[in-house]
Amino acid sequence: MPRISQPATVADAPEKSRPLLEAVSQQLGSVPNLFRLVATSPQALEGYLGLSGALGKGTLPAATRERIALAVAQVNGCDYCLSAHSFLGKNLAKLDDAEIAANRRGMSNDAKADAAVRFAVNVAQTRGRITDGDFASVKNAGYTDAQIVEIVQHVALNVWTNYFNNVFQTEVDFPAVSAREAA
Repeated sequence: MPRISQPATVADAPEKSRPLLEAVSQQLGSVPNLFRLVATSPQALEGYLGLSGALGKGTLPAATRERIALAVAQVNGCDYCLSAHSFLGKNLAKLDDAEIAANRRGMSNDAKADAAVRFAVNVAQTRGRITDGDFASVKNAGYTDAQIVEIVQHVALNVWTNYFNNVFQTEVDFPAVSAREAA
């Protein structure tokens, strides 16, 4: 049960959050619990959707973005995000079970994506205090400066959602995955 009250419907959300939640519903076909809880603050919802939408237009492939989300959620022990991104990774990004398991271990079965996932995990674990070697590894894998910036932004966005869900104990509304399960 979440630590704060969650609007049961879009109509129950603060007025300024309603159009944003309606847009989420149109895009996803439903309004997951994360969005309904964030809607408690229309400004927080607007900020989250703005950053997420902007990054969705970036140059990293959707599959790599999901890989990063899975790896960072595992680092932060966020069951909600692991559940959501396992579902999205499988159904939207078309990641197979072996790839999702690898992502949760902080790696990828795809050579180029592996460099991005490892870098993202390093950024999350070291709170951005990576080494020159860490940076060189992702650069040598073929990622541009802009893509490396996007990787760091994806880490930050996912850390925020991980912390949000862990703090507020968001009820999982996807097929449940636990950080404690062997990946």
